[in-house]
Amino acid sequence: MTIRDKILIIEDEPTIANFMRAILEARDYEVMIVQSGAMASTLIASHCPDLIILDLGLPDMDGMQLLKAVRQWSKVPVVVVSARSHERDKVAALDAGADDYLTKPFSVDELLARLRVTQRRLALIKADTAKETPIFTNGALKIDYAAGCAYL
Repeated sequence: MTIRDKILIIEDEPTIANFMRAILEARDYEVMIVQSGAMASTLIASHCPDLIILDLGLPDMDGMQLLKAVRQWSKVPVVVVSARSHERDKVAALDAGADDYLTKPFSVDELLARLRVTQRRLALIKADTAKETPIFTNGALKIDYAAGCAYL
């Protein structure tokens, strides 16, 4: 059984959300879709996605509010996909913790490339962290990250 990367799409426009779902599922991602910020907060906490695609124009809150709230407790990569094309919006989202920003309309190839870049960065960070602390010890418990084993 292969573990697939889980992507949460936070998009209130069903046509766009379903389009992204089709693209991502065809490339073997596990995809979840929510249409509001409140539902997104719950899913992020309960399902721990590997990556989030966030639209800033949500019906119940501004996506920037959600991004800032998530950044207070999570480092999950966030790629903003928004119709807001002003430079100030892009800068504000990146400064608030977004990993990338893509303006609608977008091409499939560009979306996939930006997701790959974000995933590569995350993989490098995880690899560096594992190198720094190859074995975690707490009392009798030892976790060997490189071997993927825990010992008591």
